[in-house]
Amino acid sequence: MRICNRRWPGKRSVSDGRRSMSSDDELARRLRAGDETALREVYDRHGAAVLYLAQRLLGNRADAEDVTQVTFVAAWTGRDGFDPQRGTMLGWLLGIARRKAVDRIRSSARDQRTAETVQAQPSVPPVEESPERIVDRLLVADELERLPGEQRRTLELAFFDDLTHPQIAEATGLPLGTVKSHLRRGMANLRRRWEVDGATSGSRSTGPSRTL
Repeated sequence: MRICNRRWPGKRSVSDGRRSMSSDDELARRLRAGDETALREVYDRHGAAVLYLAQRLLGNRADAEDVTQVTFVAAWTGRDGFDPQRGTMLGWLLGIARRKAVDRIRSSARDQRTAETVQAQPSVPPVEESPERIVDRLLVADELERLPGEQRRTLELAFFDDLTHPQIAEATGLPLGTVKSHLRRGMANLRRRWEVDGATSGSRSTGPSRTL
């Protein structure tokens, strides 16, 4: 439901003019009954004050307009929460606007911290793999394709995502003991394949180097 910068359809009749002078109590009654014209009147009456508060808190017109829009959408969806006995409609709207503005400020701060953290990370120069290392990786990938699904998944998480046993258990939903069992059996299969393919000779005599 778009509120800000919206031209409401139809001409304003005499009854519309009378309704625009409704008290906040009457507006609240109609708003809670689901009358969208009441929401229009609430915006006409209090929208400028909400926008002013949002702009003072955010210091940015575009963000303030967004918060104003969100405020009136929230007022519509939460209209049953307004109680005229507990305060004015303007006070209620400004309270919503203040919370929405604080949420926007916190979200922007989190985004900024994330961006700064990423920018602060040192760039890692590409490492050229040796032909022997490439062959090893191909052999591992080929053997992994032959393993049962859960066993293959645990080994992939261990080799390629560098996860610990508890992290693998959390990622897969498997018990920690089952994860360790899959890893042991998978490593045994890999070592057997390594020996069959002659990968135990020379510099690759130890097979896969990751300790599981």
